[in-house]
Amino acid sequence: MGFAITLAIGAIVAGAIAAVAGFGIGSILTPVIALHADTKAAVAAVSIPHLLGTMLRFWRLRKHVDRKVFSSFGVASAAGGLMGALLHAHAGSPALTALFGGLLVFAGVAGLTGFSGTMRFGTLSAYIAGTASGAFGGLVGNQGGIRSAAMLGFQIPKESFVATATAIALIVDAVRMPVYFLTEGHRILALWPAVSIATAGVVAGTLGGEKTLRRVPERLFRLLVSLIILVLGLFELWQLRP
Repeated sequence: MGFAITLAIGAIVAGAIAAVAGFGIGSILTPVIALHADTKAAVAAVSIPHLLGTMLRFWRLRKHVDRKVFSSFGVASAAGGLMGALLHAHAGSPALTALFGGLLVFAGVAGLTGFSGTMRFGTLSAYIAGTASGAFGGLVGNQGGIRSAAMLGFQIPKESFVATATAIALIVDAVRMPVYFLTEGHRILALWPAVSIATAGVVAGTLGGEKTLRRVPERLFRLLVSLIILVLGLFELWQLRP
């Protein structure tokens, strides 16, 4: 019962944060479900509420997608996500988690100090950043933070930022989920009660968080995204403690 309540609260919070920042479902829910299963199974199981929450968010924000960013950064993210998912079955090194957490901390600090605001992505750098963020997503299941950190280099309005990040997350889910089901399908089925609770909570949080997005000022939005990225990075590193 305690696990179910924790999961439900975490899912609602995750859905609300994702509605505002464009990411956060995988980053928050994976460690929660990992309390009840091993990390690889948790990554695969979380892909279901992640997909459904992302689909809902995309449908409601679809008019704001920046097609230029999506066609370069987004397509590269999908390719990287497929590569990462294929490597997922062989992953699990603490060094990978440490690298991922360190990158998030750096990106969060860069955003809060204004350094990320000086970045400008051209076509080549967009493809490189997209591929890298997608690959991390497939490997560790938490691509949202590093993807959004890279997207801060695109100077686009908050609605376009969230909508485009959501569209990219959707295509990454589409390419990585078949791999997860092939490699972890039986364990995903064994976790169906947790998946159901997580999905319901994410949907509720998404609907509630969307109203908050409209009220957040543009500059505060970018600082908020950077702060969330920093917190997620510190959390990743904290999980490595002895």
